[in-house]
Amino acid sequence: MPSTPPVFLVNAHHEPVVVRVHGRATLHNSAPLKRFFQRLVEQGRRQFVLDFHDCTGVDSTFLGIIAGTSMQLLQAKPQGTLTLVRMNERVKELVTNLGLHKLPTVQLAKVDGYKPGAKDEVLPSEKLSEKEGARMILQAHENLVEIDASNRSKFQDVIAFLKSQTE
Repeated sequence: MPSTPPVFLVNAHHEPVVVRVHGRATLHNSAPLKRFFQRLVEQGRRQFVLDFHDCTGVDSTFLGIIAGTSMQLLQAKPQGTLTLVRMNERVKELVTNLGLHKLPTVQLAKVDGYKPGAKDEVLPSEKLSEKEGARMILQAHENLVEIDASNRSKFQDVIAFLKSQTE
């Protein structure tokens, strides 16, 4: 049976803004989510829920984008929150190993605090140029190093390579 393509279902019609992750959340599909979060935070939205119930996996670029959004919420006035719900053990392990749970704006919730609604919309995919993609991946990994210095050794080679690609 063919797998369904990964998508983000979003509902920005109420507070908190809900994003449901379907499939794998990776460097290949995270650009529109990054822009979505940036736009809404700039518009004054401060409460976000990421639902991982239908998520089959994540990579470090996706988690770096989540870290960047969390840091943006940390600097916002008033400060916001990003609540991660219904994570499987592997996703929870990655979130913890990369230090996202240490951010004051990230909350790990054991139960979902919302009901998926009829107003959920598919976040349209986005095609980035090679250079734009490299910049996004670089920034995501720099975010991970910024939130937890122990990530430097994990990503130093990736960061060095991407810096050479973006210069």
